[in-house]
Amino acid sequence: MKSVELPRFRLYFLHPQFWPTWLLVGFLYGLSWLPFRLQLALGRGLGWLFYKIMPKRVAVARRNLELCFPDMPIPEREILLRENFANTGIALFETGMAWWWPDWRMRRKLQVEGWEHIERCAAEGKGVFLLLFHFLCLEVHARAFGLVKPSVGLYRPHNNAVMEYLQTRGRSRSNKFMIQRKDVRSMLASLDAGEVAGYLPDQDYGRHRSVFVPLFNVPDACTTTGTTIFAAGAHCETLISTCERLPGSQGYRLTIYPPEHPIPSGDETTDAIHVNREVERAIRTMPNMYMWVHRRFKTRPTDELKSYYPKKQRRKDS
Repeated sequence: MKSVELPRFRLYFLHPQFWPTWLLVGFLYGLSWLPFRLQLALGRGLGWLFYKIMPKRVAVARRNLELCFPDMPIPEREILLRENFANTGIALFETGMAWWWPDWRMRRKLQVEGWEHIERCAAEGKGVFLLLFHFLCLEVHARAFGLVKPSVGLYRPHNNAVMEYLQTRGRSRSNKFMIQRKDVRSMLASLDAGEVAGYLPDQDYGRHRSVFVPLFNVPDACTTTGTTIFAAGAHCETLISTCERLPGSQGYRLTIYPPEHPIPSGDETTDAIHVNREVERAIRTMPNMYMWVHRRFKTRPTDELKSYYPKKQRRKDS
């Protein structure tokens, strides 16, 4: 199997074009050593600032909530929206925690449930095709899982060379290796070798290798069929993992559980429906933690259909 080697530091990274990146990252690194409770408070404040200065992103999140929860009273949706942006601010601090906290500090904030499912798959000689979803503490999720069992995951290179260096090393901390997201063969080989391999099936990746199936109240959410390719193509079992930030400063709960319906089912459309049901189930447990700022429903079955988003939102988030 072909993994992405950890990038090495290059003198090129000191070029003036990267100074703003180093300044921002250095600031985040310093903040990551503050007390956990203080980081949460600062993150909420940053989220409030995001809510004030990013109106187009706010509009996208508001529209997503409207599409998914049309029966929810508007005042309740607005409260959920503000909570979501508070958590978006915290997510920036959580990136620093995930990339730079020592193992002992992360473990002190971690609870694990459902680990028996991972152990059972290992005893049976199976790999684990692990479905994760785009919740705001995703960086902590990957780090926390690796602390219990180092794993592998698909990977999208960053356009900024310094950020590519930092994010690849940060996301590989406590885990084994990463695979470029288009390298299907290496992902399948990893699963056949008994690895736990993470996959995120809950964003709109365009019409290629996708089907249009319901998600909440949206009847035609563009949903990848990549789940079927991996789940059916290797000797593995599909499990789901979520990571919840606990109240106060308790930390995080990592949970692993099987899907309600077996994946693969033998049909890629049925699998996509089952995946979206799992996304719904996870979101209902913590709706204020999902990444609502992404245009999840940007791709329609045909170009002739009206966009779910107003033009002023599309221009910014295309």
